[in-house]
Amino acid sequence: MSLRRNTLWNLAGTGLPLLLGAITIPYLIRQAGVEAFGILTIVWALIGYFSLFDFGLGRALTQQVAAARSAGSDASLPGLVKTGLWFTAATGLVGGLILGLSAQQLAFHWLNVSVPLQPSTANALLIAAIGIPLTTVTTGLRGILEGYEDFRMVNLLRMSLGAANFGFPALGVMFLSNSLVWMIVSLIAARVLMLVAHAWKVHQKLPTGWASGKVSKEKMRHLLSFGAWMTVSNIISPLMVTADRFIISGVLGASVVAYYTVPFEALIRVLVIPAALTAALFPRIASVMAINPAEAKNLYRKCLKIVAGILLPVCIVIAAGSRWGLMLWLGQDFADKSWEIVSIMALGLLLNGIAHVPFAAIQAVGDSRTTAYLHLFELVIYIPLLFYCMKTFGISGAAIAWTFRVGMDLFALLLICKRNRL
Repeated sequence: MSLRRNTLWNLAGTGLPLLLGAITIPYLIRQAGVEAFGILTIVWALIGYFSLFDFGLGRALTQQVAAARSAGSDASLPGLVKTGLWFTAATGLVGGLILGLSAQQLAFHWLNVSVPLQPSTANALLIAAIGIPLTTVTTGLRGILEGYEDFRMVNLLRMSLGAANFGFPALGVMFLSNSLVWMIVSLIAARVLMLVAHAWKVHQKLPTGWASGKVSKEKMRHLLSFGAWMTVSNIISPLMVTADRFIISGVLGASVVAYYTVPFEALIRVLVIPAALTAALFPRIASVMAINPAEAKNLYRKCLKIVAGILLPVCIVIAAGSRWGLMLWLGQDFADKSWEIVSIMALGLLLNGIAHVPFAAIQAVGDSRTTAYLHLFELVIYIPLLFYCMKTFGISGAAIAWTFRVGMDLFALLLICKRNRL
């Protein structure tokens, strides 16, 4: 399947559910309230963040399945896959346990939730903990499908999950209750369905009798040699993406989180464009780098130009129309509080979108250690900067700090690629 077709499937898989989100988000805010919806966005972030407990094996499985297929080593796939999936299940259970044990502290102390919502927030977080092992195993299964470059199926499943992510809470509010707990229960139900669907498609892809493959310490060592450094990035990168909402909640109160997270969650979806392209680019570079470095270099540079050319006009339109667009979507009051955040983030979107390409290229050649070191360095700078900007500029300071951080990230990644002769 061509890189272009893979990219289009990736774009559809991430982008189409957003159409449903554009409808359901205002409905959920009206029915559940701004604060409850803000907490729902935090739960979304936590489920995504705790998926780091796959220890990078989702991406490692993509890289090694693609490499094994390119080398004609299909006989090694059953043991490789089974080893990776067992590990993601075990570590996902650990992640779920950690979130479950932290639920009370998060709800009653750390998130600065208003007193009436604290009990339901604690229960919602306990239920969300069940979603962690479901998510880590699903991530591993998706990595296998991407290693086969079956982006059509990957994105049909992603569209289903994305639609359920927005649609199930809205249906729960519509037919059951506007309780935060019921909204989280609906999210977990969606994760169960998606795990089963991913497992069935992987079963169809792998050689007959793959389930009898043996868990191998040697295969685990190879997976972790790539995945361990991926884990460092998987811990730090989502932390830098989601830390702002937790700090806003702690400093300014949970009641204002939605004024930042709603436009952020909407705008970050623009990154489906570079994410779609680089998801297809990753296994392709992993396959061709060893046999044709010149082709890998050409793919990288072509993708860099495409992403920059597409995102620049999009981000200009977002910045110019921020107040008007928010007013139409969420009303005058919301627009007054959030338009400045959107304008600042438009620049960050451009920088972060372009950065997807060198990031994917570096990791596709197996150099996950370098990106891990880079994220460690960025974290040390970003968190103090975030606090300073919020104290100085209020809620808009979070957008300023994020934009600065992603700009620094892009500059460093481009230098690393140049050093690696890409």
